[in-house]
Amino acid sequence: MSKQQLKLAVIGGGSSYTPELIDGLIRYYDEFPVAELYLVDIEAGEEKLRIVGELARRMIEKSGKPIRLHVTLDRREAIRDADFVSTQIRVGGLDARSRDEKIPLAHGLIGQETTGAGGFAKALRTIPVILEICREMEELAPNAFLINFTNPAGLVTEAVSKYSKIRSVGLCNLPINTKMQIAELYGVPEWELFIEMVGINHLNWTTRVAIDGRDLTSDFLSKLAGFKGVSMANIPDLEWDAEFIDSVGALPCSYHRYYYMRDEMLLEMEERLRETGKTRADDVKEVEAELFELYKKPELVSKPPQLEKRGGAYYSEAAVQLMKSIYNDVGDIQVVNVRNGGIISCLPDDVAIEVNCVIKSDGPHPIALSKQLPPHIRGLLQIVKAYEELTVEAAVHGDYKAALQALTLHPLVGDVPRAKDVLSDILEKNADYLPQFKR
Repeated sequence: MSKQQLKLAVIGGGSSYTPELIDGLIRYYDEFPVAELYLVDIEAGEEKLRIVGELARRMIEKSGKPIRLHVTLDRREAIRDADFVSTQIRVGGLDARSRDEKIPLAHGLIGQETTGAGGFAKALRTIPVILEICREMEELAPNAFLINFTNPAGLVTEAVSKYSKIRSVGLCNLPINTKMQIAELYGVPEWELFIEMVGINHLNWTTRVAIDGRDLTSDFLSKLAGFKGVSMANIPDLEWDAEFIDSVGALPCSYHRYYYMRDEMLLEMEERLRETGKTRADDVKEVEAELFELYKKPELVSKPPQLEKRGGAYYSEAAVQLMKSIYNDVGDIQVVNVRNGGIISCLPDDVAIEVNCVIKSDGPHPIALSKQLPPHIRGLLQIVKAYEELTVEAAVHGDYKAALQALTLHPLVGDVPRAKDVLSDILEKNADYLPQFKR
């Protein structure tokens, strides 16, 4: 990649998250000098792309950084000769997300956009589109890195690894959020804190916490008794049971609440839907509408604080840190989604995992785990990973049998009649986005 003419293409440039990314590109310009920035979207998102593009232009002009901004619907133009391609798409938009949350709830199941039956539906719609982008990259920018922020990030990373030749890294803002929150808990800067994360996207465990080489894992876990605060904004922050956390011996990520507190989380969702008629997707629609009204204001020249309500905290930090570390061959440690390759010995080599990696110019290099996974972590991890393997095959090939097995296996479904019913509902209500199943 050229040090003088660095090109970044952002697929899904009309996303409300984009000002976060622009802010990061401006702040880190000296270390990651993007000369050509392309924001690209589909025709259905043209108006949002125009609004976001105008705000991005104002932000760049205010900064004085020599970033040439291009706003386009031509994806091939954006990808051609790019050094990095960042994907932040939502196939079907927020209406599809709303269905992803409400269809499972109608069947008495957890309704969440990346976990369980909702995440399964999103993967079926998303993986084929991401693989189309990968094919264009193979043709137009074969040496580029795909930085995927599109959910479900782990499933997308695995599909790209198995069905594409491009270099790709899956990214989630949960690890950096967790690290920031633990650093705040101890009153230290983020860079002084080391955490080891092990697992897969939205199902990882923080197995080690250290400051200045001092292992504080036990101390940290003892602080979690009745504690709130180490969580994501889009997930109810239910207290962890002290005895349970002690028995786990690690910090479960926020999404583990759907597994470890399933009944309570389901009840909270059902009561909320019954009382308000809303799920999280409906809240996000309202936040997005507010954000885009703000984005339209010509006097706005920076990302608004209201963007934090969207759930994308530290997105720009995670995305730009990753790209600038690759660009500068930094060799720092970040938690990203990569091919397993034997790092987690109880999982197949060719699946995607989310672990600590050393970031070099040729991409992430996973770090060996400090210890083997205990049975209670290994068991849940293997089951959900098997679900992910089946889901990738279902999404790529339109394989109904793999889809049925995936849902039946998932701990948040786990019942054949219910799996068949929810699958039928998902396929029917997403038919316009699932041509692979029509074959």
